Amino acid sequence: MPSVLGLLEAREKKLREEVARLEEEAARVQAALEAAQGALARLADARVTVAEVLSEEPTADNGPARGAVAGSVVPPRSQDMGVQALAVEYQQIPRVLAEPEAAGGTRVKPIVLRLGGELTPARIEGVRSRVKRLVARGWAIEVRPNVFTTAVSVPAAG
Repeated sequence: MPSVLGLLEAREKKLREEVARLEEEAARVQAALEAAQGALARLADARVTVAEVLSEEPTADNGPARGAVAGSVVPPRSQDMGVQALAVEYQQIPRVLAEPEAAGGTRVKPIVLRLGGELTPARIEGVRSRVKRLVARGWAIEVRPNVFTTAVSVPAAG
């Protein structure tokens, strides 16, 4: 039969190993916690910085105003914006809508033809989506369902 002291020593050794293992795990968890807290602090700082930058009023120091580039989102129209703020493929649509032939509004198929496109379903729907996007951003007006006119004065192309 084992001695009582031997049993106590064996149990103490087992508990010391368990304590060492738990201390290692606690150190690993503490390191992970500190890393996550640091990342969270950086994200909070970035959010505050972005909010500050976005809330600043544009100034002349920010450089010249740039128009949109091809493939970009159509900006919401403001009073001081001309069609030059639109990407080239969008600038053409208000110009077509401002032509005398389009007085009172025009449908998408004539717009496609004036833009020099073929009357394919893909081309018609592509132009329709662009015109609808211009309507949504205040650059054009849908006077009746699928009949559009310009909402901006457009200088003559040239």
